[in-house]
Amino acid sequence: MELISHSPAETEALGEKFGRVAQRGLVIALSGDLGAGKTQFVRGVARGLEVSSRVHSPTFTLVNEYGGGRLKLFHLDLYRLETAEQIFSAGIDEYLKPEGVSVIEWAERISGRGFGGQIREKMVDVNIEIVSETERKIIFDDIL
Repeated sequence: MELISHSPAETEALGEKFGRVAQRGLVIALSGDLGAGKTQFVRGVARGLEVSSRVHSPTFTLVNEYGGGRLKLFHLDLYRLETAEQIFSAGIDEYLKPEGVSVIEWAERISGRGFGGQIREKMVDVNIEIVSETERKIIFDDIL
């Protein structure tokens, strides 16, 4: 599927739709450049999961966990991890079969590193491309 988002609110609304239909064990592999709207999308997923906490990027902590919703949300950011060794030693694999929903920003950093085969059946890909200052092209696996 592909759509054009015209605002951060539209990007968040798409994320909310994902959150509403998400099942336990879902992993959303999120990719896109800096400033594309990845965290905005995750805020929507959280709202769809009925998580009331404020969602912010876990760039410096690697993982933020949010409870209190229909399912627990694990929000990962792999931006600072560059090698397979760093990713494995960070314990990322435990979030690939979550007791809730995991959203992984910069997910392209784990592709081809031995993770894909074990989680493919419950992983959906979402790519956000910057089209203009206000528009984003979002390409995603349809789970809606």
